[in-house]
Amino acid sequence: MTNNTPANNSDSAHEVSARAEPVKQSGLLTRRTLIAGGVAAAGALVLAACAPAGTPILPTSTARAVRKLTPPRLDTAYLGEEILCYRPMRRGAPNMSVETVGSQVIAHNYGHGGSGWTLAPGAAKYVVDLVEDTEGGAIVSKGEPVTVVGAGVIGLFTAYELVQRGYSNVTVKAEQFEKLTSHNAAGLLAPVSMDNAPEFQAVIDQIGIDAYRFFASVAQGEQPDFAAGAKIVPSYFETREESGLEPYVGAVMEPAKDVVVDFGNGTTRDMVVYDDGIFIDTAVMMEELRAHLDSRVTFVEEKVSSFADLPTPLVFDCAGLGSGALNDDAEMVSVQGHLVMLKDQVPADMEYMILVYFDEGVTEANQKIKRSFYVMPKHLPETGVNDVGVVGGTFVEGGTPDTPNRSEYATMLQGAKDYYGIA
Repeated sequence: MTNNTPANNSDSAHEVSARAEPVKQSGLLTRRTLIAGGVAAAGALVLAACAPAGTPILPTSTARAVRKLTPPRLDTAYLGEEILCYRPMRRGAPNMSVETVGSQVIAHNYGHGGSGWTLAPGAAKYVVDLVEDTEGGAIVSKGEPVTVVGAGVIGLFTAYELVQRGYSNVTVKAEQFEKLTSHNAAGLLAPVSMDNAPEFQAVIDQIGIDAYRFFASVAQGEQPDFAAGAKIVPSYFETREESGLEPYVGAVMEPAKDVVVDFGNGTTRDMVVYDDGIFIDTAVMMEELRAHLDSRVTFVEEKVSSFADLPTPLVFDCAGLGSGALNDDAEMVSVQGHLVMLKDQVPADMEYMILVYFDEGVTEANQKIKRSFYVMPKHLPETGVNDVGVVGGTFVEGGTPDTPNRSEYATMLQGAKDYYGIA
């Protein structure tokens, strides 16, 4: 098991003991609480059987460690750029497949939703493996021209995987290379905002585990190609299930801990924490990827409207939302997200991540929305050293630039203040 204990866990020095409060789940007796109750009862019976006659049996209690976290400054003076992004989600599951059309082999790698960064290195490995395992892909020599369509995180990691395997004639084509959703993504490594068919879950879990290994190697300074872009940061959630990270435990991550988070203002929250969570500083990592690839692949700023227009025997389709049009894929949908960059913070106070889910509702444009609160220590290149942190976030299915739903910024920030207990 990989032990990724964070070297700079700023909250570990503030850990003390506290009693756990009972978990309330709308009056429902869940399988977990039933099992926990049965174990506790069995323990009490064992103690009673072993105790001398007349010895009183005292109730046991579970203690949670207390983590003290400092909320960010959320007054207007500390708020920076408002960002809208559009996650490319495919209903049912991402398309990671290979097909042969005429003499051309097309490898699809798109539709990962809000989990593009969480899956990208593993997804690139998986799809290139698929190509090399097919008859058509196997006969393409590594010196022949290969085109990668799309320059977001999926496209760049696909190009990186190809270079690592010795492909020497790779071209990346995209309509745009800067200010993409991949640059704006918050950076939590966790499978969120994506659809996945149950029969494909084991594959997705393994892809995520492979990606975790890659980013952990960057964070620990063991990846020779990338000097920055990822770090190990405690990741807090309300439940293990909501994290999506349980399949990683035992393979690459340590078990989560039950804790009480104390925000220092009288507000506390019962949470779980993965101390070996990974934060990806997405804009920094995009710069690292581009810098590494610049001398190894050819970048062409060009919109691709049809794979048939590409004169290469092997094409990797990594165009995100653009793949919907290229493949006439009706299952592709844009999932809009609202984020606010923070400024003039205390960087040492921002070394943690939180993701909690709120309610579902409808936006001002009458679109379905799932609201959440997250905070990450994101830092945009060429900004001040204290301009650290991003607050999100929303998941608006079908949201587009024509429906910006800008009132969600105020709703989102109020939700963050309420969770922190900021008046």
